[in-house]
Amino acid sequence: MDARQSTRRANTPRAVSQREAAQDPSSGHFRAMTLFDESTSTVCAARTMVGGCLQDWGLGHMVDDARLVVSELVGNVVHHAVPDDCLTRPGAARKIDVLVKAWPGWLFIGVADEDSTPPDLPAGEFVSPELAGDFAEAVLPDRGRGLLIVQRLADAVWWSPKGPGGKTVWCRFDLDGTA
Repeated sequence: MDARQSTRRANTPRAVSQREAAQDPSSGHFRAMTLFDESTSTVCAARTMVGGCLQDWGLGHMVDDARLVVSELVGNVVHHAVPDDCLTRPGAARKIDVLVKAWPGWLFIGVADEDSTPPDLPAGEFVSPELAGDFAEAVLPDRGRGLLIVQRLADAVWWSPKGPGGKTVWCRFDLDGTA
């Protein structure tokens, strides 16, 4: 072999298997699942998918928080979302999309539904826990506690409209270089 052939082989990138590429966090990861709210296991299916993704991607330390967040978000759709008239036939199962995206430094979880009504994201602390003292339970909001949990666990929570109707509630976890 002459010097030119040797140089060409040395500069040629090694072929990466599909499995290696899937495990490489520098390329990012994405999984999505569509659920239909027609069974009692809808929330469980979402939790299982998110936990499996994070284990596969080497983010096992995030599983507990991410599963709780997706449980709250999917549970909100199951219990509160009313599909816009243009999307679901009366009596039809409601469609729920669960999206999980990992990118170096961040983990995003999104739950999309067919209801355009904005979520009631808590504004934050109304009363300092130190000031509430023994009455901390009395200052908890009557509703929106699930989204309050999501806000406490995630580094950011927001929502975006989805055309032609519906919305996606997103949360972001900062991974501090672990992805």
